[in-house]
Amino acid sequence: MPILFEWYKFVAQMCIFYALIERDSPAVRDVPPIQYAVITGLLNRCARLMLSNIALSHNGRFGETTSLLDRCIFESCLKVEWLCYKRSEESFKRYLADGLKTEIELMAEIKGEIANREKGQTLNIEKRMLKSIKRHMDLAGLSEEEIKKIKKLPDTAAMIEELGYQRLTYVVVQRIGSHHVHGTWSSLLLHYLEEKEGGKLVLKDHDCDTHPNQFVMLMFWVIKAMSAFIGFIFEDEEDIMSMHKLLESIREEIQKINSEMSEGDFDAVM
Repeated sequence: MPILFEWYKFVAQMCIFYALIERDSPAVRDVPPIQYAVITGLLNRCARLMLSNIALSHNGRFGETTSLLDRCIFESCLKVEWLCYKRSEESFKRYLADGLKTEIELMAEIKGEIANREKGQTLNIEKRMLKSIKRHMDLAGLSEEEIKKIKKLPDTAAMIEELGYQRLTYVVVQRIGSHHVHGTWSSLLLHYLEEKEGGKLVLKDHDCDTHPNQFVMLMFWVIKAMSAFIGFIFEDEEDIMSMHKLLESIREEIQKINSEMSEGDFDAVM
């Protein structure tokens, strides 16, 4: 586990290293600024949330919280991989509009409240919120009308299928991960309740470990995201191949540890 923890820190460092590559680097192809911002922003999100997991789990606690963050990291990794796979302006617009559609709905509600007031008075907080929403749209380079017309972003299941992963990936990573986000019965039994003698359920103490599998699987997904990013931004095939080999060598070392931890797990039960 200590070695695995060090690998986790290393992969997080690798992630922010790639995110920090400048768009005007001579090795980088001509990627539209907004697309570069989206992809590097998602990688930064992965690295930052991994750092949070490191801070939370270094003393063997907060397994219930790291499980929540794992789901967030996975979704960011999947979006990086999907956007790099699609390589289209439309896909990036769908990503941008996905969040902005909610802000447009909020804007409509605010404007409705203002219109219902005598003399159409605007509160200071409403003014700040409307300004913030407009800023988000301006930075995305999209108007309210464009956002409303843009096709909905595919859900996680559709992205996983389009990328060629099995349905099992969706069930294990996304659906099981949703237990921790939504506080289902399974989540309560895993992290918040424990069974005592006689089947009595009592509140669980603050002693939930971060499971080794959490480190392993998240590192694999972050490596996939970095690999997709490399193939997306770089032009020279030799550069891409050498960096892919580096990431693959890291994945293999982590797999060795995982194989040792899971020894016997895949033996047949008689």
